[in-house]
Amino acid sequence: MLDHHLIPAADRASKRLLLMMHGLGDSMEGYFWMPQALRLPWLNYLLPNAPDDYYGGYAWFDIYGDMVPGVQRSRQLLFELLDAWRANGWPTEQTVIGGFSQGGLMAIEVGLRYPHRFAGVLSISGLVCQPDKLLQELSPVARDQRLLATHGTLDPILPFAVTKRQIRHLQNAGLNIAWHEFQKDHTIAGEEELNLIRGFLCACFGEETAG
Repeated sequence: MLDHHLIPAADRASKRLLLMMHGLGDSMEGYFWMPQALRLPWLNYLLPNAPDDYYGGYAWFDIYGDMVPGVQRSRQLLFELLDAWRANGWPTEQTVIGGFSQGGLMAIEVGLRYPHRFAGVLSISGLVCQPDKLLQELSPVARDQRLLATHGTLDPILPFAVTKRQIRHLQNAGLNIAWHEFQKDHTIAGEEELNLIRGFLCACFGEETAG
């Protein structure tokens, strides 16, 4: 099982969950700031560490060789984590799976292959692994999933044009993906992007306001 940490919602009765995955070289601690920034008292946060050590942090897959074996292994580990939490009373339909960079790629990978519908799928500054193969292996509920993908036009790490082309390909295949561009590099664009994410989470859970 992946190492993970739960930050409970202020509303202790809530089962609404954001599973948020870090990027390359980061860890679960890199997203401890998120609850205070998003200010959603009904949202729980499940923060996993990726399985591979990487210079003091962790990685979801190999960036130097073939990414596919690592993506597949991490996908299976995330399926197991989701299955365990689902079995313990955390419904998938009340879960948003999200991530940044490598974590964003994994959010799309899991979000479109896991056999149960999520409340939403969030990819921030992430690529798509083998888009054509992904479209051939979509889960039965993939076309019912609600996705938000964001990327920076100034990203020096993961080229903006590549991600945009991949997302357009998925959109053209009929997937429900909202695409937003920010004038940013490989980061989260402060309150502007947080406000978009906050609004997406509220929409996913049927909340009219962020408060």
